[in-house]
Amino acid sequence: MKRILTAALCALGMASAITAAPAQASDPGVCRNVRFADVGWTDIAATTGIASTIFSGLGYNPTKTIASVPITFAGIKSKQIDVFLGYWAPTMDPIIDPFVKAGSIKVLPTPNLTGAKYTLAVPDYVYNGGLKSFADIAKYADKLDGKIYGIEPGNDGNALIKKMIDSNQFGLGKFKLVESSEAGMLVQVNKATREKQWIVFLGWEPHPMNVQMKIDYLSGGDDVFGPNYGEAKVFTATPPDYAARCPNAAKFVSNLQFTTGIENHVMVPIMNKEDPNKAALAWLKANPQVLNQWLAGVTTIDGKDGLTAVKGYLASH
Repeated sequence: MKRILTAALCALGMASAITAAPAQASDPGVCRNVRFADVGWTDIAATTGIASTIFSGLGYNPTKTIASVPITFAGIKSKQIDVFLGYWAPTMDPIIDPFVKAGSIKVLPTPNLTGAKYTLAVPDYVYNGGLKSFADIAKYADKLDGKIYGIEPGNDGNALIKKMIDSNQFGLGKFKLVESSEAGMLVQVNKATREKQWIVFLGWEPHPMNVQMKIDYLSGGDDVFGPNYGEAKVFTATPPDYAARCPNAAKFVSNLQFTTGIENHVMVPIMNKEDPNKAALAWLKANPQVLNQWLAGVTTIDGKDGLTAVKGYLASH
């Protein structure tokens, strides 16, 4: 019955195309479950929370799987994951390239975030103490206890650090990469900062660390993380046929464009252990103007006006 109703709605939309702007086709019921991947980063938790909240308002059922970067890409290939909002380029390029070349992952052409950065960082007192570039790290091996702090195992940033160590780049051959998680790494950074100990770690923006801690990014890492302090663009990845299977959901996903300011604000309560969806809901209620662009050409799953539905959802929650 749902398929018959969907077909009827589509036909009605086509028939009225002459007198009114055509609405985006509603999605079949199999598209109701939208499966996101989250690699455990707070920025991805924020953007996934925002998208999930809006999807809920459109009548979809968004879910989230926490997985490493390689497992996330494998999940998209096997169509167990529908949407990943956290493909950081160029640092994730070596991991995703085989999937893209094989045609098993589609990367949307427009990034969902520009102006990001991703490279090694230190507390300001370490920077002022002389550790200002990648070439300086080895000079202070004793103060750093021979360690560079990364995040979760399998992460692309960790892989770049490990490659430096394995090849003795910048004289880092005797250093050890400490892997844990984003939260675990930041615990170490905060502890070191309180005690004015020296530490070098993987840093990035957007992230509340940029406003909650006094940190500086190291220069000289262009050959490792890319120019301009690992300047990055963040893209959305989906299965190649997702837009054909679920055109309305895919249209919304393709409309999503964030800013570092948006993400920094939504991430703060998440860092304080608030549920990402609740943090996203509060931000969206305070900033409903973003919906005009994000929901352009988007309907609810059953073909009703998307903007009206989401505004009603926000008002009732």
